[in-house]
Amino acid sequence: MRAISLQDLGALRQQLKDRAAQQAAQRAREEAERRRREREAAAFAHAVGPVTRLPDRNLHEGGGRPLPPPEPRQRELDEQAALKASLSDEVDLESLLLTDDGLSFRRPAIGLDVVTRLRKGHWSIQGELDLHGLRRDEARDALAHFIHQSHQHSRRCLRVVHGKGLGSPGREPVLKAKVQRWLAQREEVIAFTQATGPQGGAGALIVLLGSRPRGRVPVA
Repeated sequence: MRAISLQDLGALRQQLKDRAAQQAAQRAREEAERRRREREAAAFAHAVGPVTRLPDRNLHEGGGRPLPPPEPRQRELDEQAALKASLSDEVDLESLLLTDDGLSFRRPAIGLDVVTRLRKGHWSIQGELDLHGLRRDEARDALAHFIHQSHQHSRRCLRVVHGKGLGSPGREPVLKAKVQRWLAQREEVIAFTQATGPQGGAGALIVLLGSRPRGRVPVA
């Protein structure tokens, strides 16, 4: 075993001295930081004045998990109100309906060939709404929501079943004329026609919506 020389002892003594100096400097920095925070807290308390601590209600802090995304509830309510207010039973639709071999409707910019292809099933049905059993207000709201959501999801061709009125007083289709008026007021709707027999006949309408962005006429 090698004997420790005086030179080695001197180096060790210097290392211990340097370490003690570093520790003292660290403690001095920590003490200075503590005093600084105390001065800032005292200055803040003096500026704010007396405060009363809220009682601990034992609420959960969430455990660090991300919060769920906000839901635009008010915007959805506003949209629903706008949809409901936009549909009227008093619209004069007679001048807009075509009286060919089946009830149909089209916007002025839409050609007759579009109605013909719609009636012949050129576009596949991408969504259906059955209004059987609904009261007028319920049917109106359901139709407005159905058209809006279908357009938002780029669904183009829809079937709306309003019924033939076989169970209504006088065996008259109560909703048929109303649905026609409501559809004609929706700007997303560019054409509709009475369904053929296999599609529901006189108890249903086949509806064509404009594409997104609107204004494009469907092509074959």
